[in-house]
Amino acid sequence: MKILRLISRVIVGIVFIFSGIVKAVDPLGSAYKFSDYFQAFNLEFLKPFALVLAIFLFTAEFISGFALLSGYRRKTGLWGVLILMLIFTPLTLFLAITNPVSDCGCFGDAIHLTNWQTFWKNVVLMIMVVILFSGRKSIRQISTVKREWTVIITVITLFVVFSLLNMRYLQLFDFLPYKTGINIREGMTIPEGKPADEYLTTFIYEKEDVQKEFTLENYPADDSTWKFIDQKSRLVKKGYQPPIHDFSITTIEGEDLTDHLLDDPGYTVLMISTKLNKADQKNIERGFTLGEWCVAKGISFYVVTASGTDEVKGYSKGLTICTADETTLKTIVRANPGYMLLKGGTILGKWSWSTIPPGEQFTNEMTADQVKSMNNKRPVLIVYSLMLSAIVVLLLISSFFSGSKGRAES
Repeated sequence: MKILRLISRVIVGIVFIFSGIVKAVDPLGSAYKFSDYFQAFNLEFLKPFALVLAIFLFTAEFISGFALLSGYRRKTGLWGVLILMLIFTPLTLFLAITNPVSDCGCFGDAIHLTNWQTFWKNVVLMIMVVILFSGRKSIRQISTVKREWTVIITVITLFVVFSLLNMRYLQLFDFLPYKTGINIREGMTIPEGKPADEYLTTFIYEKEDVQKEFTLENYPADDSTWKFIDQKSRLVKKGYQPPIHDFSITTIEGEDLTDHLLDDPGYTVLMISTKLNKADQKNIERGFTLGEWCVAKGISFYVVTASGTDEVKGYSKGLTICTADETTLKTIVRANPGYMLLKGGTILGKWSWSTIPPGEQFTNEMTADQVKSMNNKRPVLIVYSLMLSAIVVLLLISSFFSGSKGRAES
């Protein structure tokens, strides 16, 4: 039983730590998933709190896994894991049955699981948590209560700051389909041999005031006494879905620019704002200033937003403003505004409002090395991430070498 508890402790601890980290790398993505759930369950009034709730959830996951694995406040960590599993196991069963949201987002965009896969994953974890909980009386401290809580509170603070840095400087690891280096057109292509969606098409005809449904095999093509009424298509089998399947950009006048953007051999900068009125207006003004610079230097520059037409007209200022699906824009870049550099449909760079390089760096003579340098992650994010990783690893290692006073029997 001792070995079984040790195995369960390691697996549960690692899963919770991993789950917390991949969400903290992309806090806005977690907030968008919360919003999806609120909309599916008619809880739209909670949308303003989506980001706060997302940060609270993935921090709770991370610190519960850390406490369980390290031994610092292990009993508290075990209770945290148990409470989370008691909430999410029945919830994921309900999601699997009703399927209001196709991907639960339990591992962010790093790993996609169906709702049924998520439920069975939770069942396995729940069994391990029950095994651990049955031995909770044997858990002992590895240090003083004050020192253990100091460690936990310190790690929580560092972890929350880590998530906020990822939100400001864009993700340390980009798990989105629109990664730097990806060719958008290739990402939209279905590889040869991959199955396509299968639909059942039915036709409704009427004869002598009686309506009847037909399929392609038996509809009355040669019988003119039947009058066509309607046509319906129903998805019967889901086929392969390419990573990028929703990239479409049109001007506010209705001109489709998608092919032009993907085929343009020159540099193109997209300033992406999901909602112009929800962005900091100083950052929007900086973006328009950059746009004016790029246009003057012969670089294509487009403002892409999901804002309404009336709102967009107040922002024109001589630049081309386009519209796109809001979900697509949120998937391209996790910032408002954010920026994407394209050339021949290939993504060469992505920036948030705080990391966009100065305008003078954008020229048609940019070399690959210059673009790469412009696209480097901010040192503060790299250094902070390494520091946090080192602290967590050292705490995990040191806990296993603690004296017999703090050793927990698991």
